[in-house]
Amino acid sequence: MFEHIDFNYLLATYGYLAVFIGCLLEGETILILGGMAAHQHVLKLLPVIGYASLAGMLGDQLLFWAGRYFGARLLPRLHKQQAAIDRVTQLINQYPTVSIFSVRFLYGMRLVGPMVIGACKVSPLKFTCINALGAAAWATLFASAGYWAGEFLEGVLGDLKPYRLPIALGVIVLMAVVAMARYYRAKNRTVKSL
Repeated sequence: MFEHIDFNYLLATYGYLAVFIGCLLEGETILILGGMAAHQHVLKLLPVIGYASLAGMLGDQLLFWAGRYFGARLLPRLHKQQAAIDRVTQLINQYPTVSIFSVRFLYGMRLVGPMVIGACKVSPLKFTCINALGAAAWATLFASAGYWAGEFLEGVLGDLKPYRLPIALGVIVLMAVVAMARYYRAKNRTVKSL
């Protein structure tokens, strides 16, 4: 079924767009795959990092402004996220600069974190500057991880061209398993605390 699809063409044509959209919505999985594509010379590493940084920053800016204008009405409706909301609020009160920079690295806070920061009335200029630095660090870290994962896999498997689809699917499945494990672990903690 897949033997007639030219994945090199698809990656070269739509790879940067996929990185941008993927990092706007979720991020890490597509960014690791983008780094691996850069290792294979289908994409270039610096544009992957650039598009990912821009998308990550833009997504967080939108969430920040949503929290700033609608946080009082929106956040109370997120009952399942209450533990994350409380954690982010506490972090912002204690360490505002560090929390803005690191919220994208903290599991379960990627979406709700910028909204809470916006609702806490952090200065928009401060958020934008620190958010840009955080997005660049995040994109560099995960794209580089993908690049070096490609280097490692090439050392183990040799030429990766025949393995591109299974590797991409494997990364997606691995990230999904990790996310599910974290979700169920957090859910069990919540149940035990009740």
